[in-house]
Amino acid sequence: AGGGPTEMKLCPLQSSGINAEYGGNSISADFVKLVSNDEHEFILKRSHALTSGTIKAMLSYPTNFKNKEMSKVQFREIPSHVLCKVCMYFAYKNRYTNSTSEIPEFPIEPEIALELLMAANFLDC
Repeated sequence: AGGGPTEMKLCPLQSSGINAEYGGNSISADFVKLVSNDEHEFILKRSHALTSGTIKAMLSYPTNFKNKEMSKVQFREIPSHVLCKVCMYFAYKNRYTNSTSEIPEFPIEPEIALELLMAANFLDC
């Protein structure tokens, strides 16, 4: 990340139903932007992000954001490949909490298991 434009990613399970310009100008306060340590940005529903006790606490502090602006949370210790998986887990948890249907296994690649465990511990989710 040598000073170029920040890359923005929509996690695969989060991208449906988002009608937004990449500049973030038309995304309401119903969404939150999570930024990884390598400056990748992930936009997801605020209700999904609140799965994390840590994010919930961070977003509960008063901010200088106007009502129509999106909140942004920077994670200096979480790389993008892990943060994307965390976002996917938030959608999975939201989808299957209180579900009466069979709950599929949440896939975790062995290569990121340790980093994901550390992130989940930090994020309290």
